[in-house]
Amino acid sequence: MTDRPAVNILWFKRDLRLRDHAPLQAAMSMSNRPLLLVYFFEPEVIADPNYDPRHWRFVTESLADLNQQLFELEKTEPVVSKFNHEWLPFVFDDESESLNSGHSTGIPHIWIFHRSVLEVFDALHQIFTIDTLFSYEETGLKVTYDRDKAVARFCRQAGITWREFPSNGVIRGLKNRETWADDWQQTMRSPQQHPDLSRWKPADLPADWYQTQRGPDLPPAWQEPNPLFQPGGERNAFRYLNSFLVKRISLYARSISKPLASRRGCSRLSPYLAWGCLSVRQVFQAQLAAKKSINGVAFRRQFDAFASRLRWHCHFIQKFESEDRMEFQNINRAFDGLKKNADQAQYRAWRDGQTGYPLVDACMRCLKATGYINFRMRAMLMSFLSHHLFQHWQEGAWHLARLFTDFEPGIHYAQVQMQTGMTGTNTVRIYNPVKQSQDHDPEGVFIRQWVPELANCPLAYLHEPWQMPPLEQIMCHFQVGIDYPAPVIDTEETGRQARLLLYKPRETETGRAEIERILTRHTIPMQANPQPT
Repeated sequence: MTDRPAVNILWFKRDLRLRDHAPLQAAMSMSNRPLLLVYFFEPEVIADPNYDPRHWRFVTESLADLNQQLFELEKTEPVVSKFNHEWLPFVFDDESESLNSGHSTGIPHIWIFHRSVLEVFDALHQIFTIDTLFSYEETGLKVTYDRDKAVARFCRQAGITWREFPSNGVIRGLKNRETWADDWQQTMRSPQQHPDLSRWKPADLPADWYQTQRGPDLPPAWQEPNPLFQPGGERNAFRYLNSFLVKRISLYARSISKPLASRRGCSRLSPYLAWGCLSVRQVFQAQLAAKKSINGVAFRRQFDAFASRLRWHCHFIQKFESEDRMEFQNINRAFDGLKKNADQAQYRAWRDGQTGYPLVDACMRCLKATGYINFRMRAMLMSFLSHHLFQHWQEGAWHLARLFTDFEPGIHYAQVQMQTGMTGTNTVRIYNPVKQSQDHDPEGVFIRQWVPELANCPLAYLHEPWQMPPLEQIMCHFQVGIDYPAPVIDTEETGRQARLLLYKPRETETGRAEIERILTRHTIPMQANPQPT
């Protein structure tokens, strides 16, 4: 027998919300036992080449938001009773305490640790009898997958039940995709799983124990808002959702491909989905409801296009769940023999937004400064690196992952494989940056905003400044190679070379076998169509 008090633990991972949260709902239903809510800033994950302080600032803001909401439980009726089925914005006092200062006892909150998960679980196991650990399954990187396997071993050895729940319709251990689309639709249309927070019996930690076990203070930079980035938090997620479905949806179709207009016309929900401030089901059901409104009927096509992208969002995560080696390897092994350009000066030009192609440079600089660029421009950046510079995708994938506030491992690496042509099953999309610039920023407003060196370049030459005659450059006080870099390569020539090189491996014996394997494993059958929305 032991005199250690018994508790359950809810482990927040990439699910930073209080609504439509199946593990939290299940944990709250066991109201006979105190429940400890925890989140870990893990040194091993923080050091992974895919992550950047901008991610941890977003997470810190999201945790502060959740703790503020939980604090509201002490002052008002339970949150769930106020917002059980609404998708409208929440109204709360935005003040919250620093996460560095620890927590006062007696106030419901999430306990924050800046240490390895296993170290903390082992320490908790010394003062508590841990009955059940609740969490979502995480379709993450190798570093988090290895950690989860270690946690599973720890739980087995310690006699702890670990209840993991599927996330957003992604199925672990899936053998084929025959019924996946129908199963996903069923999940999206099923009732949301809202925890009854009024049943929560918070477990408390001894203040002195927590101070010694919580780990180092979080860096102050993580807690300093940056107005150029989207703010983290469940409440902000609902504000963005509401503004999109009520108003900004009208801009969706005509702005989705444009680097400037998309900043307002796209949903901008991706960071909130990536970090779980919203579930995909919440967004799917909210758009269904909004489409039936008076305003929604007029924009049915936009709603349908948006709903389709929610399904593709989960489709790509499912691909990564089923074949996560694509984080490090070409998904189609026939491309393993391709020789790549290792010119570090060219890579740095791409990384730093100094390629001499105005739209490429503007997109990279905007992404670095704000954490966001639209999908087409992301594809163009990856295409320029892989197809025109013919660099290996790995270093570029890490760089972009660090820049995307909405970095989602499954989507990111599945898209990297597809956009660089490493699947062998998709059309090779080799983006011409000049054409993209002329089509999607014809007046050069976005380019001039992020590449101020081109302020004196006339619009007639803005998309191809190297075409400007020398005499005219002198008259305009603008010189290519001095005020702005000359192009690092000729994309007309590199595009032709890339097409030849990328199609050859498909015709090999290995290529054909790999294509068949990939299609069998990852393709959704044609008959599995989404239900009408």
